[in-house]
Amino acid sequence: MSGKMPENPVVQFLVMGLNPAWRMLSEHERSKGREEMLNTIHSWDDGITTYSYSLVGIKAGADVLLWRVAGSIDQLQESYAAMTRTGLGRYLEARYIMTGLVRQSTYVKKPTAQEQAILEQNRKRYLIVYPFTKTAEWYLLKRDTRQGIMNEHIRVGREFPTISQVLVYSFGLDDQEFIVAYETDDLKTFQDCVIALRETEARRYTLRDTPIFTAIHRPLEEVLELLG
Repeated sequence: MSGKMPENPVVQFLVMGLNPAWRMLSEHERSKGREEMLNTIHSWDDGITTYSYSLVGIKAGADVLLWRVAGSIDQLQESYAAMTRTGLGRYLEARYIMTGLVRQSTYVKKPTAQEQAILEQNRKRYLIVYPFTKTAEWYLLKRDTRQGIMNEHIRVGREFPTISQVLVYSFGLDDQEFIVAYETDDLKTFQDCVIALRETEARRYTLRDTPIFTAIHRPLEEVLELLG
């Protein structure tokens, strides 16, 4: 699902877990609750672009991931409140929320399409997303030193052109410094990329890069149906 991409987008990855009591409801109640949730999310299409993913059976305690892009954090708050008032929303609890802004990269002067996946409307099959924070030592390095380290990191990443990246800046807005998201149609290739990146100098300055959410992109109706 997609609306119009705002000029200065606020990006949020919303991870929700299902209360098992949901599956004890009658089929009629569950069908009505899913429909209410579907309609509520669609009602925000003009202001929020939403991409839906399923985590059912993949990550303990997490069942739905919504990648949302809005013009303001106010819209994200108001739309989430509306979702919680639906029949299904009453049984979905926010387990993890990551929010940030899209900014020009400090280290990439001419980003490729691979590094600008936020602008794409068509999503790949798998999304891998996690919070990311660098060490204090990283920011104490000289600017040229950091650029050289990142040049190596960027070069290795570009050796895997089928993998797309979205980098969101959370400085001062959330617990992490960045939100890192990758899209791929092949998890083996993505894992090869991660292994290669582990061997670069930049890895030395990683403070935190968990939890990792690996989700499957599906139509919203299907994501909700998988909840039972």
